[in-house]
Amino acid sequence: MQYSAVVPAHFLSRPNRFIARVELEGQILNVHVKNTGRCAELLRPGCTVYLQPGDNPARKTPYDLIAVDKDGLLVNMDSAAPNQAVAEWLAAGGIGPLDELRAEYKLGASRFDFFARRGEEKILMEVKGCTLEENGFARFPDAPTLRGLKHVEELAALAGQGWRCYVMILLQMEGMKQFSPNWATHPDFGHALRRAVEAGVTLLTYDCRVTPSSLTVNAPVPADLTPPESLM
Repeated sequence: MQYSAVVPAHFLSRPNRFIARVELEGQILNVHVKNTGRCAELLRPGCTVYLQPGDNPARKTPYDLIAVDKDGLLVNMDSAAPNQAVAEWLAAGGIGPLDELRAEYKLGASRFDFFARRGEEKILMEVKGCTLEENGFARFPDAPTLRGLKHVEELAALAGQGWRCYVMILLQMEGMKQFSPNWATHPDFGHALRRAVEAGVTLLTYDCRVTPSSLTVNAPVPADLTPPESLM
């Protein structure tokens, strides 16, 4: 996926989860943060961030904060970007040729990121964007995610009913050594992901090629779902 008219700025502070204060060409601005997660390890005073002009010129925040330079590692922070990048990847044959592909598919009381069909095979996919990393090891989630937990459990149940189900963890950065659940933050999600894989859900963990103005699904990254001994 592509952004347009992206400009660099310096991050100053984050008054709340929706707003960041930045310095752009000597001017102090409030900008919209396209990620409501904590992201404290990313948004540090003085770091370089990347901004895209907002769609509405009358908006109080003229720019969206979409990416950050974390000590030389470029991380895309846009929470809407993973689904757009994965949609392009699926359409290009990421999991093979598809006869049908739909986003935001409603099934019962739930809504899943993607529905696809290959012949008689029905496919569901839920995508989770990951921005948390430490020394090349990526983890998800950075905060408890009841919605994510619910979707993983539902996909595990649907896999037992004949659906082909995927959970795709998209690392919004490049060059990660490994992915694992964030056992310290939300162990229930990690356990649910393990159970889902055992029930037949396919786990895909991919990193991305990231530039200030683009995000593209890149290559598989090994995943380790083994919990620490204290949680086994």
